[in-house]
Amino acid sequence: MWVPPGGGVGWSRAARVGGPPGRTGRDPSGGAVLAQQLTSLTGPDGLEPADLPVPEGGTGEVLVDVAAAGVAYPDLLMSTGAYQVRHPLPLVLGLEAAGTVRSAPAGSGFAPGQRVAVLGERGTWQQVVAAPSERVLPLPDGISDDAAAGFPLNHLTCWFALRRRARVETGESVLVHGASGGVGQAALALCRALGLPSIAIVRDPGRPLPVPADHVVGADGWREAVRELTDGRGVDVVLDPVGGERFPDTLRSLAPEGRVVVLGFVGGDIPTVRVNRLLLANTAVLGAGLAEYLRCDPGYARTAWDELRSLLEGGRLVVTEPRVRPLAEAADALRELGEGRAAAKTVLRLP
Repeated sequence: MWVPPGGGVGWSRAARVGGPPGRTGRDPSGGAVLAQQLTSLTGPDGLEPADLPVPEGGTGEVLVDVAAAGVAYPDLLMSTGAYQVRHPLPLVLGLEAAGTVRSAPAGSGFAPGQRVAVLGERGTWQQVVAAPSERVLPLPDGISDDAAAGFPLNHLTCWFALRRRARVETGESVLVHGASGGVGQAALALCRALGLPSIAIVRDPGRPLPVPADHVVGADGWREAVRELTDGRGVDVVLDPVGGERFPDTLRSLAPEGRVVVLGFVGGDIPTVRVNRLLLANTAVLGAGLAEYLRCDPGYARTAWDELRSLLEGGRLVVTEPRVRPLAEAADALRELGEGRAAAKTVLRLP
């Protein structure tokens, strides 16, 4: 799971006038933007609508009028104070968005009216956001604002995990835990785009996946099923956003020189590793902390995005349309995510 670094998307106290054409609801030209703001660490119940100052971009920042913003698992964790990065309240949630450029600094490569996505630290659940130019991502033609809003966070995380951390090679097999979730679906989409054989581990194998896998296996008895599917060899790469009690079997499911890439701990417990198992099987456990990597190489987000955009434009990577809710239903979207009822990626459409 991506852990966002500091200094991403936010809002400032200073207002800037001038709003985009065609907007309804609160008019940013009036000096305020509509947002969903977290006022207490009580989960979805802590969200309230709020009028906030229009952001004023700092040095090197791009102002973006938000059309839609993604809902992600870190938003749920932040709403209860369970996230590993704490921010003071009140807090605007949201780590990704899509919309159009309102203003951009000279030399940034962006122009007013240009369609973009945003990968941020927080604060995209509001009508206007300010983001560093390296976190503003030009959109290809043919992808809707809704789909683009739910695309950057999970797909960049999985791209980093597969290409940078696991160094996956052509023809290697990939097992994805939590394959019905947002990270899992992004992982399967990238496996299809790269031609990598995939095995999806899900709680309900009878429930169709929006992005299909080569094989779908139920979480009960998954290790034996994987053994049979691979003729006892195991898999080359595992992407694991779940952790928990299944982790020892995850290590046992690896082929020689296989790699487990840890993306998070949705399963609750943080597992430990008996390193002698890694030695005996010549396997590895890797972390995929995109945020920490971006601290060292801020330009990586744009580099990785350009690679994904090439797959999109070439038709190899297909983005599924998300479930769309109005901004006013942000709390319900978080509840649905927390209760495991979200059958697809959810985005909030801004008024």
